[in-house]
Amino acid sequence: MRHRYRRLVAAASLTVGLLMLLVSACGGERTPSGAVHVLELDGTIGPIVDQYIDRGISRAEDSQARLVVIVMDTPGGLSSSMESIVKRILRANVPVAVFVYPPGGRAASAGTFVTMAAHIAAMAPGTRIGAASAVNIDGSDIEGTLGKKIENDAAALIRALAEMRGRNADWAESAVRDAASANADEALRLGVIEYEVPDLTALLRAIDGRRVELRPGVTFELGNVSSAPRVETKMTAWERFLEFLADPTLASILISLGFLGLIFELSNPGLIFPGVAGAIAMVLGFLGLGALPVETAGLALIALALVFFALELFVPSGGILGAGGVVALILGAIIAFRDTPAELQPNRIVLGILAFVVVGMFVSIALGLARMRRIPAVIGLEAMIGKSAIARTPLTPEGFVLVQGERWRARMAEGQAREGERVRIVGAEGFELVVRKEDAGDGTTPEG
Repeated sequence: MRHRYRRLVAAASLTVGLLMLLVSACGGERTPSGAVHVLELDGTIGPIVDQYIDRGISRAEDSQARLVVIVMDTPGGLSSSMESIVKRILRANVPVAVFVYPPGGRAASAGTFVTMAAHIAAMAPGTRIGAASAVNIDGSDIEGTLGKKIENDAAALIRALAEMRGRNADWAESAVRDAASANADEALRLGVIEYEVPDLTALLRAIDGRRVELRPGVTFELGNVSSAPRVETKMTAWERFLEFLADPTLASILISLGFLGLIFELSNPGLIFPGVAGAIAMVLGFLGLGALPVETAGLALIALALVFFALELFVPSGGILGAGGVVALILGAIIAFRDTPAELQPNRIVLGILAFVVVGMFVSIALGLARMRRIPAVIGLEAMIGKSAIARTPLTPEGFVLVQGERWRARMAEGQAREGERVRIVGAEGFELVVRKEDAGDGTTPEG
C-alpha cells in the first residue's frame, strides 16, 4: 500500500512539473522594450508567412520596439498574402525595414511589393529585386481581360507604395508591367532602395538617427538602433508545420489517402494500421485546408460526402447515400474554392487522378460487399449438412459420430451403421444430427 502511495505521489509530481513547464513555454520569454525585432522571411509568401509577420510586428508593437527588420529572401508567393502583409506594414505603429539578404537572395514578385511598402528598404550586395508580374500558379501568363485587370491593379498598388515612400515609382510599375528587375547596385542608383549594406549590423549603423514617416503626420526617430538589443522572432515549429501542410494539392492528397485508409479498415476490421494512418492523414489534410482561405461550409460538405460514402458500404440504401455523397462532394469543392485565388486551388490533374482512384476503390469494395450480402449465411447445425462423419459408436439407429473433430449425437435416417463406418449428414433435429450411410463408391474423405 505504501509503495502504491509513493508511485501516485511521484506520478502527480511529474504531471505538475510537466504542466508548469508547458505553462512557462506558452507564456514565452520577456521581451525588452526599445529593442530591434528581427523577422526572417525565407521562402514563398503564403498564409502562414502572413500570420508570422503579423505576429512579429504585433509583438514588436506590444513591447514598444524601436524597429522591425524583415530579413527577406523570397521568390514571391500568393498575391492575397502579399496584400495582407503590405496592409499590416502600412498600419504598423513601429517602423519596418526590409533587408534583402543574404548575397544571392532576392525580393522577387510579391517580395517586391513588401519591400516597397517598408519604411526603409535595403539590399545586400549580390541580391536582386523585381520581376513582379502576376502569373498563374504554374508560371503561365494570365490571359485576356482578367490578366489585364490584375496587371493594372498590381501596377496601381506598387506605384502608390513607391510614391508613399519616396521611391522610383516608374521603375516599380515597370517591375509589374514589364517584369523589370535590378541588382542591389542598380536598385540603389535608380532610387528603388535607400541602402546597400553587407549585413544587418551595417544597416542599423546606417539608419541610426534617421527619421521615418509611419503615416502622414506621424514621424518616428530611429535613435540608438545600432546599440539597441536585438530580439529574433522566428517561426514556431507549429507555423512551419502548417506552412508545409498549407498546400491545397497536398491537403487533397492527404484527405483522399486518409479516406481510402479508413474505408479499407472498415471493410477489413482488425487491420488497425490503415484506420489509424487514414484518420491521421484526413485530420492533417483538413488542417492544411483550414489554414488556407477556403469556405468552411465547403469543407463541411466535403467531410459529409466522405461520411455518406462510408455509410453506403455498410447500409443497404440502394445507392442513395452514394449519390448524396457525390452531390455533397461536388458542391463542397465548388463552395470551398469559390472565392479562392487560382494559386490556392488544387492541381486539377492531381485531383482527377485522385478522384479516379477513390471512385474505383469505392466501387470495387461496394460491389464486393454487395456480393457478400447476397450469399446466404449458414451457421450452426445447418452448416454441417452435407459433410462426412465417422461413427464413433454403433448407430442402432442412434449413437455418436465424429465430425470436424467434435463428437455429436446422431440418428440414422434408415438402417444401421457399425463403429468406424462413414456416414453423411443429411439433416438436423434439435441438437441431433440425421445421418445416412455413404455409398461405397463415394470418394469423399471423412471430416474429422
